[in-house]
Amino acid sequence: MVKTTVVQTKPYTDQKPGTSGLRKRVTVFQQNPHYAENFIQSILAVIEPAERKAATVVVGGDGRFFMKEAIQLIIQIAAANGIGELVIGQNGIMSTPAVSCVIRKIKAVGGIILTASHNPGGPNGDFGIKYNIASGGPAPEGVTNKIYEVSKSLQEYYICPDLKYDISKIGRDTFEVDTRYGVSTFTVEIVDSVEAYAEMLREIFDFTALKELLSGANHINVRLDAMHGVVGPYVKKIACEELGSPANSAVNCVPQEDFGGHHPDPNLTYAADLVNAMKGGQYDLGAAFDGDGDRNMVLGKHGFFVNPSDSVAVIAANITSIPYFQKTGVKGLARSMPTSGALDNVAKALKMQLFETPTGWKFFGNLMDAGKLSLCGEESFGTGSDHIREKDGLWAVLAWLSILATRKQSVEEIMKDHWQKFGRNFFTRYDYEEVDSDAANKMIKDLQTLMFDPAFVGKKLSSGDKTYEVAISDDFAYTDPVDGSVSKNQGLRIIFSDGSRIIFRLSGTGSAGATIRLYIDSYEKDLQKIYQDPQVMLAPLVDIALKTSQLQEKTGRTAPTVIT
Repeated sequence: MVKTTVVQTKPYTDQKPGTSGLRKRVTVFQQNPHYAENFIQSILAVIEPAERKAATVVVGGDGRFFMKEAIQLIIQIAAANGIGELVIGQNGIMSTPAVSCVIRKIKAVGGIILTASHNPGGPNGDFGIKYNIASGGPAPEGVTNKIYEVSKSLQEYYICPDLKYDISKIGRDTFEVDTRYGVSTFTVEIVDSVEAYAEMLREIFDFTALKELLSGANHINVRLDAMHGVVGPYVKKIACEELGSPANSAVNCVPQEDFGGHHPDPNLTYAADLVNAMKGGQYDLGAAFDGDGDRNMVLGKHGFFVNPSDSVAVIAANITSIPYFQKTGVKGLARSMPTSGALDNVAKALKMQLFETPTGWKFFGNLMDAGKLSLCGEESFGTGSDHIREKDGLWAVLAWLSILATRKQSVEEIMKDHWQKFGRNFFTRYDYEEVDSDAANKMIKDLQTLMFDPAFVGKKLSSGDKTYEVAISDDFAYTDPVDGSVSKNQGLRIIFSDGSRIIFRLSGTGSAGATIRLYIDSYEKDLQKIYQDPQVMLAPLVDIALKTSQLQEKTGRTAPTVIT
């Protein structure tokens, strides 16, 4: 019989989970007594006591530092709280898309994902704990608010400190536990992290066509960079072993606690190794993935960059290349508000319904659960469909490979054909990371005062020989068409009369300071201009954005940390 201990604790006031769970520096979890235990107890508290005996919870993470210790705590606290079963990825490894897949497949009550996504790892890096619900999607605000309320008044938690479990061996064990609700059985099952997810992809894509593309007589060469994150084992098994891509086409595939000392964010700055490898011209397609596997970046030959806003638009325009959509049809398309309008142009041309949502995958999940949405994407390198309720990096790359297999063109040719047909949305994002929070908040507040002055609409803003007239000036709000919930203050938008947009958002995905994100989007259908350099085309709007917000003067930051 495994015994339960009641541990007295004190609540923390800073455990409010965001759209991607609770993210803090590793040291916060390590150095504050009971910090991780409190939050795990608060998550489990939202599962009704009467449902716990029959409840299965999926657990997995991206391999980052402190993950294994956190999994042991989850095992011990779940057992003490009367949870019936945990299904855990071998060695704790399970990508965020795979956790969503497994939750849905085995009808689990939810899942706990140990990740800080694209944030750096290691002893001085970040750690995160995120709860997903029975749909497989991130917990909606109603649930995260409940978790937060519990965390603010928590006085004790329940734990089985003697229950130590080896998560390296596939298998299943059942224990008799003297839980806080009486004696019950508790099962721990360690599963192959990749198999259930691979099985799902086989039903979505034409693996025969993909195998021919990657290893047939006229195969293309690819370079897939897992950036020492969770996707490594998935890429090895699916792209190399199953689809026949050479073993050396997959790099950095061993998950590491500090992601090899790198920032596991698949963009042009942090995936510089891939960008440089692609410039040589020996690879036809390159892809990089983030720490937990839900984001992706696609490059063509010679490093041709596919903007994520364009990526989802191209997949939408070629959606019949994917057998899954031939069977299900296309119910609707969606993008997050800051994402460029490239998807809107496809939706209009193909007469598909388009939704514009706030940033955060949970908004897409609601639409999917209601049968209104098939394909969606965010400019932050996230693309996905209704096969699960998370963005899915490897799925997006297989979608691109399916388009290449169907069209027999290069990535660059496909992209240029797309711009000729639909026009091009020039788009860029400037990230100012770890800005002083007070300075960032004051800048946003001052900008609101300026933008919400009635005289601002109709104003002409100029840079060089370009002049734009303000048509709309607002803070984006969204009324969910499924549940009627309203999300306010989702980003400051200056929309000009020609449809160009400047957007400012404070992001909550960092663990220290504030991140200011500036987005610039401008549509161009003149065939003489669609191949220009985006940074050149967008320079006047960037200049207007910086002048209008006085970002540099108010934050002391002369340049962004990352430009996308």
